Amino acid sequence: MDAIFLQFLNGLDKGSAYALIALGLTIIFGTLGVVNFAHGALFMIGAFCAVSVQKLLSFEKITLDETKLTAWGTPTEVKVHYIEEWFGSSGAVLVDNSVFVSLAVVIPFMMIFGYVMERGLIRHFYKRTHADQILVTFGLAIVLQEIVKAFYGANPIPQPAPEAFIGSTDIGVWFGMAENLVVYPIWRLVYFFFSMAVIAGVFIFLQFTTFGMVVRAGMTDRETVGLLGIDIDKRFTFMFGLAAAVTGAAGVMYTPVLSPNYHMGMDYLVLCFVVVVVGGMGSLGGAVLAGFLLGILQSFSAMNWIKEIVPGIDQVIIYLVAVVILLIRPRGLMGRKGVMEE
Repeated sequence: MDAIFLQFLNGLDKGSAYALIALGLTIIFGTLGVVNFAHGALFMIGAFCAVSVQKLLSFEKITLDETKLTAWGTPTEVKVHYIEEWFGSSGAVLVDNSVFVSLAVVIPFMMIFGYVMERGLIRHFYKRTHADQILVTFGLAIVLQEIVKAFYGANPIPQPAPEAFIGSTDIGVWFGMAENLVVYPIWRLVYFFFSMAVIAGVFIFLQFTTFGMVVRAGMTDRETVGLLGIDIDKRFTFMFGLAAAVTGAAGVMYTPVLSPNYHMGMDYLVLCFVVVVVGGMGSLGGAVLAGFLLGILQSFSAMNWIKEIVPGIDQVIIYLVAVVILLIRPRGLMGRKGVMEE
């Protein structure tokens, strides 16, 4: 039971990342009708923004301490972060919590990036075929990937979690199990709760605010909403920025789990498109449900005894499940009639 519970937690961890990226992808498709193959690149950009912020906060000032000599008789070098010198103990807190500082920076940055991306490129392809949209956004994804590779190199860049969240916690005790039976990394739990908070926030925004209700109405009947004198295009552009911010924030918070590398966007893009299709194109609830479902299935398929029976099953389980679900329900779990069926 402890092994099953642990794999379930791993599945929630994977599913959190899948659900967040797929949620942003579905927001874009549901509002603008654009198949955005550059969406994985937004996840990557968020992660590398965290890398940049961490590096900026970690710039050090080197001084020589004449009172302490090295074995060679030279003064000892003393390294102090500039931000600690400027802000004292508060600066040290900022360095330690660079992930959260990055989150505060990335959300507005990705909103602006998404706005520029939509206004500068995507808007010109609204009335083009989905094939054209895929080609241009996939090309953009490759360009962004190569830019990141040129600036940051090809190797993964480890990112530290805040000191307070380093280590593991005994989850089993929470559920009345024996001590040290189910021990799980604290930061992965933080990521899961962060994901749930973001998902809940997006759904509350769309369901219970006037802005969100207008957006949902525009998704159903864009022309009628426009005839009411509402500039639905501006609202949809905002939703594109929101989707970029959600995905970028997901990338920031995932950096202590997965060291950022230049191809991480492409790695997650394919998986999350499968998640979106399984959940149902245009369905936000379906994207979240499918994200967690496929994450859990992938986690359980990675168990050693299962891989001994079916070698490599953990690498293809998502695609096998997608085939089965789409054969049974061609629109996906919660897909809407008419979406992607023309």
